Amino acid sequence: MRISSLSFFLVVLAATNLMLSSAEARQPNIIFIMADDLGYHELGCYGQKWIKTPNIDRIAAEGMKFTQFYSGEAVCAPARCVLLTGKHTGHSYVRNNGDPKHLQHLAPKYGWEFPGQYPIPDEEVTVAELLKDQGYATAACGKWGLGHVGTSGDPNKQGFDLFYGFNCQRHAHNHYPKFLWRNDQKEILPGNDRTLNGETYSQDKFTEVALEFIEENKEKPFFLYLPFAIPHLSIQVTEESLNEYKGKIPEEEYVHKGYLEHPFPRAGYAAMVTHMDRDVGKVMTLVEKLGLDDNTIIFFTSDNGPTYDRLGGSDSDFFASAGQFKGLKGSLYEGGIRVPLVARWPGKIVPGSISHHRSAFWDVMPTLTDIVGADAPVGIDGLSFAPTLLGEPDQQKQHDYLYWEFAAYGGQQAVRIGNWKGIRQNMFKGNLHTELYDLSKDIGESNDVSAQNPDVVKQIEHIMATARVPSETYKFKPLDEWQAKVAK
Repeated sequence: MRISSLSFFLVVLAATNLMLSSAEARQPNIIFIMADDLGYHELGCYGQKWIKTPNIDRIAAEGMKFTQFYSGEAVCAPARCVLLTGKHTGHSYVRNNGDPKHLQHLAPKYGWEFPGQYPIPDEEVTVAELLKDQGYATAACGKWGLGHVGTSGDPNKQGFDLFYGFNCQRHAHNHYPKFLWRNDQKEILPGNDRTLNGETYSQDKFTEVALEFIEENKEKPFFLYLPFAIPHLSIQVTEESLNEYKGKIPEEEYVHKGYLEHPFPRAGYAAMVTHMDRDVGKVMTLVEKLGLDDNTIIFFTSDNGPTYDRLGGSDSDFFASAGQFKGLKGSLYEGGIRVPLVARWPGKIVPGSISHHRSAFWDVMPTLTDIVGADAPVGIDGLSFAPTLLGEPDQQKQHDYLYWEFAAYGGQQAVRIGNWKGIRQNMFKGNLHTELYDLSKDIGESNDVSAQNPDVVKQIEHIMATARVPSETYKFKPLDEWQAKVAK
């Protein structure tokens, strides 16, 4: 049967409209990149002078930079748990680093060579699980730290189709490992023996696998989570990257402690960050090459503040890694928890925009579900900041407060209300004094004004007593006892 020219035209037009409609209906790809122990001030777009980060700076220039974004915690594992589950550390399951000694009997069966961290329970819902339910391909490449293979926290049991990298964060203390995990299988890396150098740099493998994942899933929406392991110690980097800084950044004698010793620690550290930045650029380039740029939102942040005391050769003072903030990694002062966040989505996020919206890791889950049109779980602590990203500030909900607790580094608790910051330190020694700072006037938290503002302190201490439930796994004795006393 012959088809008339008009009929043929109508068929072609209908098919074209169907393809356009399908393309328009496709949900956006999400790439969430997170550095490890990168300070607020260690990116060029946040004022860094020594370390070059042109690709991350490009995300800021072509998207949005946040100035008041916070990690979920001052160290690795709990920060990651908060990010993925949308619950701050008053409610999250993982509230501290630590090895689950009660699970080490699983090591022979599953081939563990490192202990892993406390696993997320089955009942916890991750953002990866929610996106997977929406038809997303999901992958995590880098450092996990939320449960080993064979436990409920295995990333393949928490919504990720593909996991590649360090399952245990202790394993991640060397960037030339003997093996990496691909799902539940070890992938041996010949030429690596966990010394200072080797044949295969783990960061390069994370990027390689991430690029493969994007290529393989270019025809459908994907969520790519890249919790990179650098610049966490040890200081290790390829010779090519090191040569960019060697002889250009001054070194000085210091007393080495912890981790492997690098002959050019400042240059090596800077080179690690720039090496990671180049990998961010590779991801962006591939997304553009595949024609996915306008339908892909890319985030970049860090899991907590920068390293302290020249540990492993790091030098946060030299790089002014925390900028004008007080405190470093492990501290609930601003330098330990305020982190960079930049986001880029061509045609959706206004280029060069800067947001002072107060938000934190527990807001990431509802933000991503909001972007894809899914529902976030009931009972989480987060609020979507998608309206801020999309230029709709009138629609942006604000937190009544931000809350942290940390049963480590002396025992700490912190609350932010507006520009007020309340913080307790050395709680294990019985100190329950609440320091108070007005961040609008004292960003360095140097002038405790609690005595002059008793009503604000009372309000903050009420939050400290009610914004949490005690954890059986991560006991915080002085806080638990105080909370019970206040409740009577």
